[in-house]
Amino acid sequence: MKTLKNYFKRITTPINQKDWFADLLFAFIRIISGILLAVDFGAGKFGMPWTDESQNLNLFEVAAWFPEDVANYGGIFAVFPVFFAWMGAFSEAVGGIFLALGLQTRIASFLLMCTMLVAIFLQKWGQSTWSMLPAMGFLWIAIYNLYFGSGRFGLDHLITKKYNA
Repeated sequence: MKTLKNYFKRITTPINQKDWFADLLFAFIRIISGILLAVDFGAGKFGMPWTDESQNLNLFEVAAWFPEDVANYGGIFAVFPVFFAWMGAFSEAVGGIFLALGLQTRIASFLLMCTMLVAIFLQKWGQSTWSMLPAMGFLWIAIYNLYFGSGRFGLDHLITKKYNA
């Protein structure tokens, strides 16, 4: 039981940089990326309170075109297109919020990393490199935050500080 507790402590404890300015810089990148994912990329596929009314989506509803797009990837995606479309849209919309807040940053980053890898290799592959750049950028940010966590400017840091005090 103690090993499991140490594991969860390690997952939720962010790594702080030596200089607070470095944490602030990385927090700025994390926050902007999270907001972009949640407001722009995720909300176009997933019903959120700020989704444009022209999308005609209820809360947590996936856009009708997205499961069809996911089914075209083939394999397991063709068997469960609605599930994978919902997971991808959820990870962008809700995972983007969690990333921006620095809340459960590593879990959100893992889900975003999986989503971006699927977007790069199954949706954008074969198109121009320019079309892959947004997914690649979010992938690198997710990998960084998967390793380092939120840093000292995120809710993970505050929660860890409170419970480890």
